[in-house]
Amino acid sequence: MNRQIYYHKAGKWFSPDLFGGQLNKLVAEVKKNTKKERILFLCIGSDRSTGDSLGPLVGYKLQKTKGEEYRVFGTLMQPIHAVNLRETMEIIKQYYRDYIIVAVDASVGRYEHVGYITLGRGAIRPGLGVSKNLMSVGDIFITGIVGYGGNFEPMLQNTRLSVVMELADCICAGIGCASDAERDVDYGNTQKYQADWGY
Repeated sequence: MNRQIYYHKAGKWFSPDLFGGQLNKLVAEVKKNTKKERILFLCIGSDRSTGDSLGPLVGYKLQKTKGEEYRVFGTLMQPIHAVNLRETMEIIKQYYRDYIIVAVDASVGRYEHVGYITLGRGAIRPGLGVSKNLMSVGDIFITGIVGYGGNFEPMLQNTRLSVVMELADCICAGIGCASDAERDVDYGNTQKYQADWGY
């Protein structure tokens, strides 16, 4: 299925305001079409692998700063990964039925997109890059592209921590802007692609 994906380059040119505005726009779209009102960040990954630690790092940072406006599942202390993802989703379905799920995970992409953050509406398939058949999760997705091509698992082990930290810092800064009052942002100032990715 083709869908619009926003690409943001992590680093000094990253715009938290633009990212936050786009995230708010996606949240508003989900609210309009569902009965969901509040937000839950589902941060997926494992701290046992540098590249795969993006989700738990984001969850750790969000957990330290979160207010009443959102919930966080998946941190460095309590990661969400292949072993406990299905169990976690059962808990969310039972107790957080009215929450919009924003899934956060590391991903693989094209060479020229390594170091980019993607943002879009829809679900992702965690573990697809390492040939794990896991369930699709999320109403909205945020991914940090940490590698490219095939043979993803060794690449995750060899990803530089600095790359993952920069992606995590930018994602959290963007989420912070989204949780502030809605801003007047030109949503068209970043690259948009129609892509058929295996999320």
